[in-house]
Amino acid sequence: MSHVLLASDIEAVRVLARIAADTVVTIHFAFVAFVAVGGFLAWRWRRVIWLQIPTVIWGALIEFIGWTCPLTPVENHLRSIAGQSQYEGSFIEHHLLSVLYPVDYTMALRVTLGLLVVLLNALAYGGYALIWMRERPTKSWPSIAVEP
Repeated sequence: MSHVLLASDIEAVRVLARIAADTVVTIHFAFVAFVAVGGFLAWRWRRVIWLQIPTVIWGALIEFIGWTCPLTPVENHLRSIAGQSQYEGSFIEHHLLSVLYPVDYTMALRVTLGLLVVLLNALAYGGYALIWMRERPTKSWPSIAVEP
């Protein structure tokens, strides 16, 4: 039994790869947003901190050091399967900076974005600390008096 791919099968694979690539972009945007402002979610859901702090460290390191996020090559591979063109550079450079900043993605801009991530999260966690201190119950010693 031979396996022959029909044109319709190839087109179906391309459509699925395009959908998968678009899904990766959506997840990537959500991740970038969570890195930038996820600390404010801790004001409502305190357990978010345990997920958000590592993502901030990861996101800042990607900007400061110039690493490529693993989602970028995944998206490019899926775009290739889909018959779409791949792009050079990082996710931020391709999807965000081309819209927000019509300039080159320089080291100074990378450092600025990294510092912005750190600053936004410092504000978020500074606000969280203030909320926590206000809500914290006052500690009082239990009474040791014996009732007759």
